[in-house]
Amino acid sequence: MYEKNLVAGWGDMDFNAHMRNTAYLDKSADVRMMYFSDCGFPMSEFMRRKLGPVVMKDEVEYFRECHLLDVIKGTLTLAGISDDGSRMKLRNEFYRGEVLVARVTSTVGWIDQAQRKLVCPPPDLLGHLQQLEHSADFTALPNSVR
Repeated sequence: MYEKNLVAGWGDMDFNAHMRNTAYLDKSADVRMMYFSDCGFPMSEFMRRKLGPVVMKDEVEYFRECHLLDVIKGTLTLAGISDDGSRMKLRNEFYRGEVLVARVTSTVGWIDQAQRKLVCPPPDLLGHLQQLEHSADFTALPNSVR
């Protein structure tokens, strides 16, 4: 399973002194981009190919609080993907120790930044996506590109 250790920082906190909802979305994007970078797709490669991930939907579930300077483990799994890779569901889970504190499920596609339309990922990127560990509720998705 892909995982990274993160810290709940000052800017991640809300008025109630726990991690704000949008901080979980930010940390999810960070873990996803770290995975892509570790697979040979750093931001510079996406820019070179004029390709980028585009989030179409996020769902956040909360289980426990996370406080300032807590070390949290962020994981990444594949909750669904279409045959052509044009649509996928990426699942991030956040743990404080062994305790699940939050889960983010994002429906994601790929955008050609020059044409401004949804596209299929290149085969080398699709291969890395397909290699991600599947979540327990993994499901096949319809293609987004016609």
